[in-house]
Amino acid sequence: MTSMFDQFEQSVKPKSSSELTNLGYIDMALENDTPIFTKSKKDFSPSEKITHVAIANKYMVIAMANNLLFRMNLHNPSERSEISLAKFTQNKLTNIFLDPTGNHLLLTFASKTKPHEALELMYLSRKSDKVKLCNKLRGNEFTAVAWNHLNELDSTTGPILLGTSKGLIFETEISLEGDKFFGPSLEQYWKQLPNYLPLYGNKEIEGLVFDIGKNTNTPISALEYFQVNRTNKYMIFAATPSRLYYFCGTVEHDDKPVLQHVFHKYLNVPETETFLATESRLTYSKLQFWSENLITPNTFTWITEKGIHFGRIDALKDNKMSSIKENTTLLEYPKPLYEDYSQSPKYPASVAMTEFHVLLGYSDGIKGMCLLSKEVVYEDQYNEAFGKLVSVIRDPRTGEIWAMSENAMFRFKVHKEERNIWQIFCAQNQFDLAKKYSKGNEACYNQVLIKEADMLFEQKKYVLSAQRYAETQFSFEEICLKFLQVGEPDALKIFLRNKLSNLEPKHKAQITMIVIWVVELYLTKLEQIRLQGLEKSASYDEVQKEFETFIALQEVADCIKSNKSTIYELMQSHGDKGNLIKMTIVNKDFERLIRHHIFKNNFREALEVLKSQNNLEFYYQFAPVLMQEVPKHMVKTLIEQGKKLSPLRLLPALVACDGELHSLEVIKYLEFCIKKLKTTDKAIHNFLISLYAKFDSGKLMEYLKSEGQEQSLVNYDVYFALRLCAEQNQTEACVKLFSLLGLWESAVDLAIDVDLGLAKQMADLSPEDDLELRKKLWLKIVKYVVSDKNDIQEAMKYLSDLIKIEDILPFFPDFVTIDHFKDAICNSLREYNQKIQGLKEEMEEATKSAEQVRDEIQSFRNCYTHINTLDKCEICNMTLMVRPFYFFPCSHMFHSDCLLAELDSSLGLVKKSRLTELENQLQSLSLHSNLDAVSTGSSGITAREQIKAEIDNIIASECLYCGENMIRNIDKPFIEDYEYENVTRDWQ
Repeated sequence: MTSMFDQFEQSVKPKSSSELTNLGYIDMALENDTPIFTKSKKDFSPSEKITHVAIANKYMVIAMANNLLFRMNLHNPSERSEISLAKFTQNKLTNIFLDPTGNHLLLTFASKTKPHEALELMYLSRKSDKVKLCNKLRGNEFTAVAWNHLNELDSTTGPILLGTSKGLIFETEISLEGDKFFGPSLEQYWKQLPNYLPLYGNKEIEGLVFDIGKNTNTPISALEYFQVNRTNKYMIFAATPSRLYYFCGTVEHDDKPVLQHVFHKYLNVPETETFLATESRLTYSKLQFWSENLITPNTFTWITEKGIHFGRIDALKDNKMSSIKENTTLLEYPKPLYEDYSQSPKYPASVAMTEFHVLLGYSDGIKGMCLLSKEVVYEDQYNEAFGKLVSVIRDPRTGEIWAMSENAMFRFKVHKEERNIWQIFCAQNQFDLAKKYSKGNEACYNQVLIKEADMLFEQKKYVLSAQRYAETQFSFEEICLKFLQVGEPDALKIFLRNKLSNLEPKHKAQITMIVIWVVELYLTKLEQIRLQGLEKSASYDEVQKEFETFIALQEVADCIKSNKSTIYELMQSHGDKGNLIKMTIVNKDFERLIRHHIFKNNFREALEVLKSQNNLEFYYQFAPVLMQEVPKHMVKTLIEQGKKLSPLRLLPALVACDGELHSLEVIKYLEFCIKKLKTTDKAIHNFLISLYAKFDSGKLMEYLKSEGQEQSLVNYDVYFALRLCAEQNQTEACVKLFSLLGLWESAVDLAIDVDLGLAKQMADLSPEDDLELRKKLWLKIVKYVVSDKNDIQEAMKYLSDLIKIEDILPFFPDFVTIDHFKDAICNSLREYNQKIQGLKEEMEEATKSAEQVRDEIQSFRNCYTHINTLDKCEICNMTLMVRPFYFFPCSHMFHSDCLLAELDSSLGLVKKSRLTELENQLQSLSLHSNLDAVSTGSSGITAREQIKAEIDNIIASECLYCGENMIRNIDKPFIEDYEYENVTRDWQ
């Protein structure tokens, strides 16, 4: 049978193509057989043999043997052009230089018969077909160009460096805007040689910023410069056949030439401190950089006769050549394509560098080599059909690699070149890099972690080793035994904890065993410290905090909850009562702990435990006991819980409290519920009123006032409160409650016995629209003032529009003289006289208005108008007199049936039903003609006439167009909702 931990290894084993054994062996056949470099031929056939080629930013420039310059956009091959160089010069093309954007091209020429004479430099813009001569640079053989990698403009090159065959370095800038040196559309700055630079032939050389050759024919094979992370720091590299120069400096201002400032400090520095030297009989060397961000280089390769110099660059720290030398190694060239010892050795003529590999271009083929392992990973031969290899090129912007032979064009694809790099870094103990490049392959990543953990274990860095082992899939038992054998329980504990964090919830058996083991290790450590008498030391606190953090983890807490008895036994065996109590918190076993404290009369401790847990049911369960024993602290705890607790469910515990001390604390909590929690439960409010009535009458009145005077809006039972207040002799509160119930007479009667001012207040609060009640209430107050207090002068103050002198006279005793209220009687008589006079004036105005109305009615009866035979109905536009009609004073005329049809929609249901009833009556009269002759009432009007008059009153009470009905229906739509769709369809 397999052990539990064997099963554990199988359950967490990663899904990969390799099988991991307990010994950590991994089958390394993880990748498919796809080569790192694959080549594909492109459909491109030059008209002549290719002599020179440059590719940048997917833009290709080719020079052919027939002196034609061919340009093509590789992204859009239809965008191409050919330029005949014979139109611009008779000299021979020696080299071409294309900037990283593909916008700027420099061409160098020399005499066909005398190569070192008639030297020319010409410029060609991508958006132009005209090659322009650089007159100021005539006579120099330029062999290298350092372009500005940050320049994105197609109108200027930005600051650039030019290297010559004599070791001179010039700085200039070529621009299509302006005319200064190169013709009608070119401009470049060209500064005079500083006085501290050497003179050549007693003549200062314009634009020269540094001299490497020192009057020797030392050609500059490669030249590059970089601005470090867009700061003012610059790095300049210059390569000759046998030396690699490095210049580094800052530029504090933008004065041109810019890069000349970098060279200033090297004028007085020993030359040996600026270069890396090697022996070489070659007339050239190749330099190429690889950059992760295409701006600042990370690594470089320098190809010389001795081999491949591979170095790493830290742009922020490398300020001297010595630091670059320390990170540079020399790699031997791979063996030739064909072993032919009779021939001299061959050296690469071109190079293309990737992050970890380099492609070396020979005249008859290409070799690919890993820069880290020195292993040859690619070999290719070019036959006569393709011609000799012209160059291997890497696009500086896109990273694409191209190979150009004399007659063909090829593109290389790079397939996961980092696939086995992790092995190299791992063998070199560079584990961070090894993990970085093995991250995608879980089996490889596991092997790196195992080797790193083994190395840390051998170095006795057990804690770090445990952390690494926990990340691996190495044998669980073997790792545990390793730490037990060396006596490192702390490292074992870290390993187990980290291993636990990687387990899934379904691995319950493994989780349980690891949790119990870790708990045992912590308890053992704590016991050892306690036995040493260091229970209050910092080390004990640190271990205790770690232990508490561990048992607070969710998966640990769940495991302990399922194995409480085992954990409790462990703690008891180690005598750890403190953690035993805390473990109940982890297990949420608070009820037993609270009961334990209450049983021992440790009520404050019980309350602390209650506060430390989140089960609100325990508050309701233990509130009765704790309110009796520690009321002040319990109320404070209840207030802290706020809305989490229901005051209604706590009410039984609060009601059970007896005595003033307990009641005052209960009042404090009830006030919190009402003011802060906005509780509206009547039970809470009624209970608070009962406590106020017993212990605090002042707060009782404040509460009643705060609740307002509207019975439907108060939150307490008014009748219950009135009974309580009556029992407790809270008279003022009873007055307030009587008024709330609308018992104003009872409120005033009770208030008069307590406070006359309160009685006045009640009378003022009575309904203003009930004058009889208000008068009655005020008369009660006046009667009390007159009869009981015998204060005649005070009684006179109550006289008003409501209370008259005649109302209070019956209250005065017989012996009171008229002098006390003479003024009041006179004022009352004057008021009556004014009212009588006002009534007379109103009667006169009413009489005049009645006469005027009678005159208008009489004149209206005599009015008449003329109806013409040509008059038409306003609705149907037909002759008016052909049917019964109505004529209105506003001159509008309608047929009676037309008017009735128009008014049908606007008449209410009552009028419609009445109109129908009248029409039926009229029809009935027509059938019984004898009934029509009977007059109705004293006026002598027949029944038919009376019915017609009522119909006219309904239909013709007002003009259809001029009356109020038209105004009321002004917002009525012209088209009804049910007709809208049909009308819309007709219009369409």
